[in-house]
Amino acid sequence: MTVTTTLIEANGMAFTSDVGDPSSDGELVVLLHGFPHSRYSWRAEVAALDERGYRVVAFDQRGYSPGARPGAIDDYRVEHLVSDVLAVADAIASTGSGAGDPGFHLVGHDWGGQLGWITAAQHPDRVKTLSVISRPHPAAFMDALANDPDQAERSKHHGRHQKAEATDEYLVDDAGLLRRVLGAWGATPTDVAAYLDVLGTHEALDAAINWYRAMGASTPLASDVPPVTVPTLYVWGDDDASVGRMAAEATADFVEGPYRFVEVPGGSHCITDQSPGVFPELLLEQLGHSAG
Repeated sequence: MTVTTTLIEANGMAFTSDVGDPSSDGELVVLLHGFPHSRYSWRAEVAALDERGYRVVAFDQRGYSPGARPGAIDDYRVEHLVSDVLAVADAIASTGSGAGDPGFHLVGHDWGGQLGWITAAQHPDRVKTLSVISRPHPAAFMDALANDPDQAERSKHHGRHQKAEATDEYLVDDAGLLRRVLGAWGATPTDVAAYLDVLGTHEALDAAINWYRAMGASTPLASDVPPVTVPTLYVWGDDDASVGRMAAEATADFVEGPYRFVEVPGGSHCITDQSPGVFPELLLEQLGHSAG
C-alpha cells in the first residue's frame, strides 16, 4: 500500500490528509468523514481504492485539521465546506500523472454525506459518482424531521449542539460521552483513540461542532438542495441511531440519475467502524470494479 499522510494546501488552509499513490493515473476518489470522526474512518476504503489503482484522498475537514481551523461560526457554513471539497480535489488533480481531469468520485458519511449530496447537486460537471453512508438526501432528511416523530427524536443532538457547553459535555470525564457515542457505533478502543487524537481537545471539538451551529445561516438550506443527477449509491444500516427508515427510503425521490440503495441488516450509524469489510466492496462495485 502506498498511502501517505501529508498536508494539502487548499483554500488558504492546510488539510491533514491520507493520500494514495501520487504516480497513479487512476480516477480521483475524495472521501469525506462525518462527526465525530476523522479521515481515519476511511482506512479500509483508502487501502482498497489505492490497491485498485485509484488516486484517493481522505482528509480531516475544516475544523478537524489544525491547519484549517478558522475561529468564527460563520466560517463553517456549508458553502465554505463545499468549497473545501472542490479545492482539495483541485489540489490533487493538478499533480502527478492523473493531472488534467477535473472530475472525481465523491464518498461521504454523516456530515460528509451531507456535503456529498450538496456538492453533487451543485457540481454535476465535477462529480462522476456519489456514494453516501447513513446521511439521506438533505431534502428527504428535512421532510422526515417535519413528518416523522421518530426522526425528530433521533436528531435531538442537532439542537444540543447549538449550546456553547456542548463541547465540554463531550469532553468531561476523559471524554466519556464522546467515547460512549463512538463505541456504540462499533468503534474499538483503538479506533476511539485515533478519533480522540484528532478531536480530543476543546479547540478541535468546538470547531467540529460549529458545523451544526452554522447550519441555519448556510446556503443552500437543506430543504432547498435539488435532486442529484449523477450515479448514486446510498448505504443505510437498519440499526442506525441517527437516521430512520422514512428518511432513508425517501432519498430515492431525490435522485434522478442511476440509483442503488443498499440496506445493511444490523448496520449502525458508522458501518465503516462496525463492519470494515462491508463498504469497500460496495464502493468498488459502484466505481465499476469487481471486488472479487
